[in-house]
Amino acid sequence: MKKLFLVMAAAMLTASVSAQKTAVTANKAGDNWYVGINAGAATPTFKIGDYGFFKGFAPKVGVRLGKNLTTVFGLALDADFYFEASEKSFMKQKTLVDAMNVDILGTFNLSNAFGGYKGEPRAFEVIGLVGAGYSRAFGDGAHGGFNAKAGFDFAFNLGSSKAVQIYIEPALVLGQPAVQYANPFKKIQTVDGKKFNGVLQLSAGINYKFGCSNGTHNFKIEELRDQAEIDALNAKINELRNDVDAKNGQINAANQTIADLKKKLADCEARPTQIIEEKKETALQPIVIFRQGKSTIDAAQYASVEMVAKYMKNHPEAKVVVKGYASPEGPAELNQKLSEARATAVANALIKRYKINKDRITTQGLGATSEISEENDFNRVAMFVDTTK
Repeated sequence: MKKLFLVMAAAMLTASVSAQKTAVTANKAGDNWYVGINAGAATPTFKIGDYGFFKGFAPKVGVRLGKNLTTVFGLALDADFYFEASEKSFMKQKTLVDAMNVDILGTFNLSNAFGGYKGEPRAFEVIGLVGAGYSRAFGDGAHGGFNAKAGFDFAFNLGSSKAVQIYIEPALVLGQPAVQYANPFKKIQTVDGKKFNGVLQLSAGINYKFGCSNGTHNFKIEELRDQAEIDALNAKINELRNDVDAKNGQINAANQTIADLKKKLADCEARPTQIIEEKKETALQPIVIFRQGKSTIDAAQYASVEMVAKYMKNHPEAKVVVKGYASPEGPAELNQKLSEARATAVANALIKRYKINKDRITTQGLGATSEISEENDFNRVAMFVDTTK
């Protein structure tokens, strides 16, 4: 019997190396438990009086509580109860339960061990069982002792969730050589001068697997990434970080440009307006500043246009000339057109936005100039002249 255990242990260790190549989700304390019941019949393995192999049967029922520790290995607490069903039974006890044995079994899923785990149990599996425990006979001269049990489950996993398992189990229960011991029967057979006995039993059973923390009733394959994929993802992350750093640099530069322009605008607004006096003309102080190469009015510049509009409403007789200028950069022809466009844009704002009669407004495009200011930014302007004085 020791040789049997050693052979089974060696086989389990060898096959386990192959079976555990597939990574599965963590097996928590409450995961992969199952409970089951079974029923069948037992027959002596040795001649016992008038009874012997297939010359006498005892019906039996069993219960089992187990936990699968890996996709290959598990542990189970197993209990078998034997009854006298008829006069043909070789167990002649007077109690309801004639004998029982309780075993701690190691379970070994041969299908997973040699075929690998595919993410869920197969429809059909072969599971080896081996373990030891205690047997007890009841009635007159009751006695008990240690036993060993080995067998196979030919199991079918049912349903989409594989939560229910039915199986056929042939098993051998052997008792250790001992004086006045029966497993699980009353009489003892002498083998090679030693007291020895055992039974061969065939059972049909059903197990129910409780739900696991992974959302199934069984082991679930862990979704792993290989190193090449991890390296590629890290490289992409570093690339995105560099892009973010570059964008942040552009944003900082843009913010600095905005700050510089705001400062120039503030300086421009704070600087006293230069008045160009002409005969019978009065220059009004508000001016409209344009960006380089642009003839559209910025939102901040509408304050100057509004001041002139208010002036003209307060002085209904006033007529105004809008004079447009350009800075000296670029071709003279382009600057002439740009100055005209700037004067026209301001005149249109007075007419359309502030409802000033167009007959009171004229425009002049005076081309490029460097005389208004030393700063080119302040030469890109439109100015107002009251021609009624």
